Amino acid sequence: MKRTVNPTANEFSKSETHPPPDNMKEKVKPQKSSISRRSFLGKSLAVGAGAIGAGLLPNIRTARASGDLTIGDAALLRFPAALEILEADFWIQYNELGGVQDAEVPGGSGNDAYTEALEVIEDEMGDYIHDNTDDEISHHQFLNAYLMSKGAAPAQLGQFRTLMGSTVTGVNQNLIGKRLTNLTQLTLDTSWWTRYRATAHNPDLDPNHAFGHAVPSLAVHKHTAIPRTDADTMHPNFLQAIANTAAFHFPTIEQGGNSLYPSLAQRATDEEVLRILISIGPTETMHFQTWSDVAGNAPPLTAVDPVTGVFVRFPDLEVENELLDKALIMPEPCPFLSRSLPRCSIIRPTKTQAVAMGALEFLTNMGLFIGQSAAFFAYMTQLAQEADAAQRGV
Repeated sequence: MKRTVNPTANEFSKSETHPPPDNMKEKVKPQKSSISRRSFLGKSLAVGAGAIGAGLLPNIRTARASGDLTIGDAALLRFPAALEILEADFWIQYNELGGVQDAEVPGGSGNDAYTEALEVIEDEMGDYIHDNTDDEISHHQFLNAYLMSKGAAPAQLGQFRTLMGSTVTGVNQNLIGKRLTNLTQLTLDTSWWTRYRATAHNPDLDPNHAFGHAVPSLAVHKHTAIPRTDADTMHPNFLQAIANTAAFHFPTIEQGGNSLYPSLAQRATDEEVLRILISIGPTETMHFQTWSDVAGNAPPLTAVDPVTGVFVRFPDLEVENELLDKALIMPEPCPFLSRSLPRCSIIRPTKTQAVAMGALEFLTNMGLFIGQSAAFFAYMTQLAQEADAAQRGV
C-alpha cells in the first residue's frame, strides 16, 4: 500500500478535500439544462464564440501574461487544464471505490466487491488507480496556477459539477450529484489497441484506415465502468464485466493525452509553454503504457447488464495474432511523415489539425459527458477552438 504523505504548506491546494476547486475563487452553480451527445455533435461543435452566453468567458480572449505569454499559448494550456479537471473528476470516482484511500486522494471508503474484481485483473490495481488520480490532480492544479501566475484566465468547470454519479457503498456521499463526468454510460473505442500494433498504417498518413477493436462489443451501446448501486455488486459475473470495462477505459483515456500534448506543443510560441507541454505529455504516455499492459489481463467473459440488457463480450487476448496479442505492448514501427522513409516507433497520431476539437469529440462520443448542460459543451467547445487557433510565433 502507498504510504500516507502529509502535504507541505507550499503545495498548491494539495491538502484540500477532493475534488479540489478548479481555482481558488470559484463557486459551484448548478446547471439545470441538458443536451444530448447527438445534439452536441450536430450543433455545438459548430458553435462560434459569439454563440456563447454573455459573461461565461469574460477574460479568455483578452488574457495576456504580465510577461510574454500570448493569447495562443494561454489557450494551449487552458484547454488541457480543462481536460485534466475532467480527468481528475473521473479518476477520483474510480479511486473512491477501487483505489488506495489516504490523505493524498481522500474522499471515498472503497468498495470491497469492486476492488476484488479489479484485483482479478491486476493485484496492484489500487496503487495504480491512486497514483494516476494524484497525477491528474497535479496536472490541472499546476496548469491553472501557471496561467494565473501569468495573468491569464484559468479553466473553470466548477459550475458544471451537476451529474449524479454512483450511489454504491464506498463513494464520497458529499459528491453525489456533484460530478463532472459520467462513468455509467460509456461507449469505448478500443481501436488504439491495434493502431499501436499495426506496422503498415498510421492515422496521420491513413486517416480513413479502420483499425480493429480489441473489444468490439464495448464500441456499441452504453456500458458502466463502476457499479451504479449496491445491486450491481450482487451479480459476480456482471461485476467482473464492470471491472473489465474500467480496465479498458483507463488506457482508452490515457492514449488520448498521449497524443494531445505533443500535438499541441507544435503550436507553442513561448519556450516555457513548450516545456510544460512536452513535460506533462510523457507522463500520459507512462499511464497509457501501464494501463495497456493491465487491460490485457481482463479475464475473458460474456455478460449482460441486468438493468439495461446490454451485452458485452471480453475476448481472450492471449493470442498469436500480432494485432491482438496482449504481450505486444511496445509501439510497433510504422510509417511516419512519409512512406519514403523507414518505419519508426512513434506516438500516433500527432498531426495538429483540429486536435483539440478532435479530443473533445472523442470524449463526447465516449459518453463521458452524458447529462451535461448546453453551457458545458459551449464552454469546452470554445476552449478547444481557441487551442486549435493558436499558431506558433517567432
